[in-house]
Amino acid sequence: QVHLRDGGGSVQNGGSLTLSCKYTYAYNDYCFAWFRQAPGKEREMVAAMDKGRNPRYDDSVRGRFRINKDTAAEVLYLWMSSLKPEDPALYYCAAEPRHNCGASGDTRDYQFWGQGTQVTVSS
Repeated sequence: QVHLRDGGGSVQNGGSLTLSCKYTYAYNDYCFAWFRQAPGKEREMVAAMDKGRNPRYDDSVRGRFRINKDTAAEVLYLWMSSLKPEDPALYYCAAEPRHNCGASGDTRDYQFWGQGTQVTVSS
């Protein structure tokens, strides 16, 4: 059994926040992603990473967000900066074990999910 645990928080408009997702050693060779879901909207990919750590970003966050993982610590990160009023949402980390997985933006391509963490941006 696998577990993904997210960590979120609150930040002021224009501020920075780092999300972390603790995974087990078994995930080190997986593809990873961060998705978000705002009320009334579909879950959307903000950042993804293939097994070679090649990232992919949604246009809305490119240049502001960065995905990476600490293999030794078994933690997936999402560094977020210049946060905007449109960024608040429930953020989810996701992992996929398929040998041919990639930095997919499709929720159906990920088998394991964190429980979600709320990001709030205050003015």
